[in-house]
This record gives sequence, C-alpha cells and structure tokens, in this order.
Amino acid sequence: MTSEATAQSVLVEFILRKFDELVDLISQLDDDAANTTTQQRGSNSVVQLLVHCCGMMRRWSASVNLGIAVPRNRDAEFTAHMPVTDVLGLAARTRAAFLHDAEQTDLAATPVEVPPGREDFWTVNCEGVLLHVFEELSQHLGQAEITRDVVVRSGVTGPQLG
Repeated sequence: MTSEATAQSVLVEFILRKFDELVDLISQLDDDAANTTTQQRGSNSVVQLLVHCCGMMRRWSASVNLGIAVPRNRDAEFTAHMPVTDVLGLAARTRAAFLHDAEQTDLAATPVEVPPGREDFWTVNCEGVLLHVFEELSQHLGQAEITRDVVVRSGVTGPQLG
C-alpha cells in the first residue's frame, strides 16, 4: 500500500467516523426530539444538521472534487423535517455514495469544480477539500450534540423550544 493510499484511507476513515457518530446520535432520538430546535434564533434541529451534512458531503466529494453534478437545495436542508427513519435512510445512501466518490478521488489532484469565492488554501487539491468535509462534520456533530442535550434535558419537543 502506498503512503498516499494510506493517507486517503485514514482521511476517509476519520470522515466516516464523524458522520457515523452523527448518525448514531440521531438514531437515539424519537421523531419529535430529532426535529426540535433550541430557543436560539437560527438554531437547527438534529435532523436539519444531518440533512445538511449529507448535502455538504456530496457537494464537496462529488461535485467539487470529481465534477459530478449532485443536485442540492442548501436552504431546504435547514428547514428539513422528517421522521428519523427517513433521515437514516438518506444518511445510509449518502455514506455509500461518499465512499464511492472517495475511492475515485486522487488526493493530489486539483478539484474539478471549485465554487467561486472558495479558492481558499484548502481547495488547492482534493485532499484539502476532504479535510474541509472532516472539519464541517466535526463542527456540525458538536452542534448536534449540544442541540440534543438541550432538547432532551428540557423534555419539551416541537418545532422550537419555547
């Protein structure tokens, strides 16, 4: 195994671990708790965070790195409301597609479709783009953990705690 293959395997494993932690978190919630936001203006439910992460992962792994158009409505991700079983199905499909994308990715290659305004240091190669996916998943996992804790401890569920 080459050092690049090892680096790719490790990076993909880190990404999948964070994604799986988010999936595990939501699988422990009922539909009401999973779809409840906190009192903070602009907060997101755990469902919305997972739906967003699914869209984000495929945008960067497929559309940006490989040039494969994956339809996405980012605004709708943050208004999503669905049963836990449905979002877990979405997550399973996203995980499989992401893994396929990652297997097709040359970490040293230049991303095919870097969005305007995103020519940051991390878009110089596909590895940087996947590191960005890891960063985003880690951030949203923490956000989901806090949301879950607030919702579960309050014992109040619904569109927004009040």
